[in-house]
Amino acid sequence: MQNSRKISIITSLLLAMVVTCFGQDKSTAVQQVVISVPEVALIDLESATGTTIEFSPEVSSEAGEAIDFSNQRHSGIWINYSSIVSSRTEPGRNITAQITSGRLPQGVELSVVASQDAGQGEGAMGKATTAINLTNQSQDIIRGVGSAYTGNGVSKGHELTYALSLSESAGSYASLDFNESGSVSITYTMTDQ
Repeated sequence: MQNSRKISIITSLLLAMVVTCFGQDKSTAVQQVVISVPEVALIDLESATGTTIEFSPEVSSEAGEAIDFSNQRHSGIWINYSSIVSSRTEPGRNITAQITSGRLPQGVELSVVASQDAGQGEGAMGKATTAINLTNQSQDIIRGVGSAYTGNGVSKGHELTYALSLSESAGSYASLDFNESGSVSITYTMTDQ
């Protein structure tokens, strides 16, 4: 009887130990966390006074003088952008400019240049190119935008400066025609490199 009692006590103790082992938490736990970084390519134009620009060369009050294009400059429009790129498939982006509707009057050129970034954002900011004469062909105005943001609003991003001038082509003044006054639309696009 004592043996069966010993066996019974040992069995009870073993069962208690097994139940205790299964009832306790482990010393580690694993959780899966999924992180998704989105692709971003956003661009807009900001200005304190609106984004429409008007140019009108000055007319001299003296007969024999040419109209004056020297003061036909406009600043104060800012390109803001947000960008997240892929280092493997899209290492950078460019910002292009082109005339997408309307046409410039004969005899004149419209150029634009972007300043370097104003330093109000963070990341791999794009670098401004030299001034470009706007045409209906897409041209880079800012190159090498990486994962970056400029900040939103005036005085953030790259300031644009436009200049209207008499074309340097021979006969430009002779081709001026007041009936060709009109407007053009300029489109800025962020493109993958």
